[in-house]
Amino acid sequence: MPFSSLSNPEFLITSLIVVASPGTGALVTLAAGLSSGARAALAAAFGCTLGIVPHMLAAITGLAALLHASALAFDLVKYAGVAYLLYMAWMSLRERGALAIDTAGPHRSTREIVAHAVLVNLLNPKLSIFFVAFLPQFIARDEPHPTPLMLELSLVFMAMTFAIFAVYGVFAAAMRDRVLARPRVLRWMRRGFAAAFVGLGAKLALVQR
Repeated sequence: MPFSSLSNPEFLITSLIVVASPGTGALVTLAAGLSSGARAALAAAFGCTLGIVPHMLAAITGLAALLHASALAFDLVKYAGVAYLLYMAWMSLRERGALAIDTAGPHRSTREIVAHAVLVNLLNPKLSIFFVAFLPQFIARDEPHPTPLMLELSLVFMAMTFAIFAVYGVFAAAMRDRVLARPRVLRWMRRGFAAAFVGLGAKLALVQR
């Protein structure tokens, strides 16, 4: 009987836990929903999902294993990600940049939102490690065609990512008017985003190969 990820409850449950856990992508999608509404949130969710593709291809072709084996390559990607997270924290505090929760300035285009979300996940080496260490556990060692199965698992993971992030973002967009109507809450939200990005950056800096 051919393998199907949809009939593997262990894979689905584990993927759900990984995707639903708070992280950079979820935070970016929430910020997009608060700052620009549901359409921007969906664009951010799509961008975060699209940002998984390079990690998926790296895992399938073996490049992720090389990244995992090379301390220098891993650290370069890791600290680039840390620097970008700290940059986003700084821009949040300054009430500027892609994560500014404000209605006064010009709205970002869908392309800008997607590009920003892709970059966030692209600079996350934990995704490559995830694809190398996690997905192969659901492929039998004697499987004659592992690549199509790896692709199937990856696509299901991506679909779950988009669906869950979209729910986060649309919920944030629904709360947007209430948040923007309260300047004090808005200030604390900005500080909260900044603190969350600093925390995620620190957590990423401590990740080992």
